[in-house]
Amino acid sequence: MQYSGKVEYSHQRKIRERNTRLYRLAHWPIWIWVFFLTPGPLTFSLFARGFSRGNSIWLGLVLLGTGIAGLCAQLPGVEPRPYILRFDEDRPNPLYRKVCYTFAWNAVLSFALLNLSGLVIAVATGTWYLKQIYQYAYFPLCAVILLFGAIGKLPRAGRSTKSEGIERRYFYCSVWSVTIAQTVLLILWKALPETRTGSLVKLIIFVGTLAIVGTAAASGKLPRTRPILPGELMVSD
Repeated sequence: MQYSGKVEYSHQRKIRERNTRLYRLAHWPIWIWVFFLTPGPLTFSLFARGFSRGNSIWLGLVLLGTGIAGLCAQLPGVEPRPYILRFDEDRPNPLYRKVCYTFAWNAVLSFALLNLSGLVIAVATGTWYLKQIYQYAYFPLCAVILLFGAIGKLPRAGRSTKSEGIERRYFYCSVWSVTIAQTVLLILWKALPETRTGSLVKLIIFVGTLAIVGTAAASGKLPRTRPILPGELMVSD
């Protein structure tokens, strides 16, 4: 299907030769959050029962690891200068970008799919099995996503940056849709009772939010969701 939404042209984008310290620092929390979410069952316990000793230890390790990676310019957006300047250039995708975006895809996909499964089961049976779903299904699903990233089959995690102008769009469309829908679901989870009717309301609103935000993102109405068409230079992060 031909894309009919808004687009950007790379030659019209302002060229950024270097990333400011503030810009680099602002990207660090993004990767802290991505890797902090990685142990799914531990993250589930965080939202279910609050911050625990395990969460604190893991957060400390993530702060240390991402901090060292950031100082070594091994996090997307935290480099002294942008890695990608010409979006259609066939450059090798650095290992740190492949690793970071693979784990970012895991954070985007795993929690949305598992929460959706939990809602569907709760509506069908009247019982919440979300804890068991995270306990038994999270790591197999995570492993599949990481495998796809390892073989270069996820957007922005491939061997080349040649399709960056389109792949960044897929990534940010997914991030916008899932982040907003998950936030709404968290509010509903705290506000509504764990009844079949409550679960149905949560399911309808969760899916509806995904659809509405996803449609807006797919049509290029949200930041960084427009495809970048060939031209001169561009900067990406």
